[in-house]
Amino acid sequence: MNPLRSAGRLHGRVVALAARSPEPATLARWGLGAMLVAAGVHKLLDPGAWAVYVTDWLAPWLVVSPVTFMVANGYLELLFGAALLDDRFTTFASLVAAVSLTATVGYLAVVWATTGQFGDVVARDVGLVGLAWAVFVEAMRTT
Repeated sequence: MNPLRSAGRLHGRVVALAARSPEPATLARWGLGAMLVAAGVHKLLDPGAWAVYVTDWLAPWLVVSPVTFMVANGYLELLFGAALLDDRFTTFASLVAAVSLTATVGYLAVVWATTGQFGDVVARDVGLVGLAWAVFVEAMRTT
């Protein structure tokens, strides 16, 4: 079989699938919502795993323990993630996610620059910040 012909067929199938898929903005909203739900569930199941991201210099600024802080965040992420998945309050939920993720990346970037920790998380979360802001901008355009 000719590899170029096979590649052409595959391309045609992918194009046909893309034509039947939901709008990119919907896929982005679903992706952001699913990420928030997954992170929220994990924070509720294992808040200690997330509390390691609270550095010694940040902990005194929290009004609760790092574990309690992560549990509270878990519930909020579930709430906002569910709102995005259900396409309710999308503008507000995506704005909260975008601001929260932007602040998180800023904080983790400082930690990474000063201690070398969490660089892998910063690299991933930069993409999530872009996703969250894109969902917010699309929600504002359609409001």
